[in-house]
Amino acid sequence: MRHRGRRALLVAAAGVALVSGCRAHGSSGAQPPTATTVTSSPSVPSSSASSAAPTAPSTSANVTTRPVVTIVAVGDVALGNTPKLPAAPSNYLAPMRAVLSAPIVFGNLEGALTNASSSKCPRPTPTPAATPTATPSVNPPVSPPLSPTPSLTPKPPTCFAFRMPTSYASVLRGAGFSVLNSANNHSHDFGARGVADTSAALRAAGIAQSGLPGQTATVDAGGVRVAVVGFAPYATTNNLLDDVRARQMIATAKQSADLVVVYMHTGAEGADAAHVAGGEERYLGEDRGNPRAFAHAAIDAGADLVVASGPHVLRGMEYYRGHLVAYSLGDFVGYGNFSTTGTLALTGALRVGLDRAGHPAVAQFTSLRLDASGRPAVDPTARAAGFVNELSVADFGASAAVIAPSGQVNPRPSGQ
Repeated sequence: MRHRGRRALLVAAAGVALVSGCRAHGSSGAQPPTATTVTSSPSVPSSSASSAAPTAPSTSANVTTRPVVTIVAVGDVALGNTPKLPAAPSNYLAPMRAVLSAPIVFGNLEGALTNASSSKCPRPTPTPAATPTATPSVNPPVSPPLSPTPSLTPKPPTCFAFRMPTSYASVLRGAGFSVLNSANNHSHDFGARGVADTSAALRAAGIAQSGLPGQTATVDAGGVRVAVVGFAPYATTNNLLDDVRARQMIATAKQSADLVVVYMHTGAEGADAAHVAGGEERYLGEDRGNPRAFAHAAIDAGADLVVASGPHVLRGMEYYRGHLVAYSLGDFVGYGNFSTTGTLALTGALRVGLDRAGHPAVAQFTSLRLDASGRPAVDPTARAAGFVNELSVADFGASAAVIAPSGQVNPRPSGQ
């Protein structure tokens, strides 16, 4: 890992990340937030990128602002892949109920909620029956020397298509999710029917959906309207590679909502992709966008908080113009969907209380760890926080966000 000389800073992550005391919308008889999904027609001219230097947010010892809404964000969410499903799906995320306790809980839905059977993956070609071979003679003739073995045609990349029953929308709502994102490379795994089934299931369960072309989710939490706009590098979603339209969507959301959260499914994938490269990133030949440039442009256009997943590994966090950016929250939950080896097992939940100006009045990171099947649990060793701190300092320097032993997320102290 880069910049090992800065590891002294990582002592801040040695403690257990605590879950803040904000109560769930259902914990004391309070009404849940009203969730709606709206389709925007962007018409606001794109804004130019700001050259403003990063400024310190209000999360400090001298906090004078108070949060008006609390949001919990996690990474990729999948509860198996039909027919491989957990035996008791309603209880699978029970240990996470305290973590997922907030007026707004957001995650990236990795796959489709559908019973459709036709997926994007080609059907396997049947293996032809073996041809019987003749019984060799006792003294077979001597054969000429063999020529070099011809090179075999390389196997195509493994194709993954994820689907869960439509009833799992209610399971996810029961776990606490109020907004789920469909701007990713798995939302169309089962074609147009899978997309339609997913949207209908989420709507019936009372979960707002974001990320399909032109789609913004708006949630009313205690009178505060929060717009969530999801982006991915695909034309079948809100496309983060279309910079002008992306800026327009964010600016439009800013006009109609009090606060704007932008989600981005971007960057390369795998354990070797933990660092934000600082430029355009690619995976399997795809242009996966420039995560840092897009996050900064989103904030310049009006976003108050930017969160991400997609690399299937945690990435660092930074503050830009007083706003928090989490470049990847990893995989939150799976059931055999994701690899859980090494750093791929580390994940976390980010709790952010935004003030009226859209700055984080308080931010908290809870370190989690996935078991072999992909089920999360709170990690008392806080390895995820330490890993994120190391990445943040290495990738963002003075603008890095660092996690204290309490789990609180703060600007990096000057001079460190």
